[in-house]
Amino acid sequence: MAAASLIAPLVPLSAAAAQVSAAGDPFAGDPIGIVAQPCPAHAAVGWAEEQLHNLTRDFGQLCRYAAANAALRERPRVVFAGDSITDNWIGADPGFFTHGIVDRGIGGQTSTQLLVRFRQDVIDLRPRAVHIMIGTNDIAGNTGAATIETVEGHIATMAELARLHGIRVILASIPPAAAFPWAKDKRPVAQIAALNRWIAAYAAREGFVWIDYHPVLATPEGGMKPGLASDGVHPTAAGYAVMRPLAEAAIQRALAR
Repeated sequence: MAAASLIAPLVPLSAAAAQVSAAGDPFAGDPIGIVAQPCPAHAAVGWAEEQLHNLTRDFGQLCRYAAANAALRERPRVVFAGDSITDNWIGADPGFFTHGIVDRGIGGQTSTQLLVRFRQDVIDLRPRAVHIMIGTNDIAGNTGAATIETVEGHIATMAELARLHGIRVILASIPPAAAFPWAKDKRPVAQIAALNRWIAAYAAREGFVWIDYHPVLATPEGGMKPGLASDGVHPTAAGYAVMRPLAEAAIQRALAR
């Protein structure tokens, strides 16, 4: 999927539903319940229809990587799990995602949705390590309201599940953002800082690798440095270029333990 489509703003479910209802439901024939094949092929649809489908029929977007997971022939070294900031990384720097490093980011996802697909897209792949970077869309409210403790709990659950399955854990900071283009009422700097303080303390307490992208990405005010993000949230190729050495160092630390 093109990077531009991944950073399109999410409209509320009610608005998406209203747009779709006028034209009918293009997914009305999709299977429901417990079935052998829950991921039918679809013709191209509009953005609003796609969002409605994701939120009501495939909340975790388990279908996104189902075929790619089945096609893997070797155990990954590291799975990068997250939202659009992870999803877009492979397009900006495809050379990074080689030699066993696998991208499993999905644009727009919250920690709730990542937790839904964590077994399929991380645990079942049996990687040596997982890089978890999530929380931007929880703050933006993409799937509704949640307490900060709920988001922390989702991150902790994924990290502890990974450890239970012998997967080394790398916990990344939520990248800086002074505002969200798709959620203009939010002022995310303070909540990003609060979540990052918790993630750093939790990683230290549990013995996980902590990676903080803020020193290379953030302005003193907590936004993205000029030129490192396309919209103040999503890194450009230059942004990923300054993140990559930190990620590589974190991978080395995790795999050396």
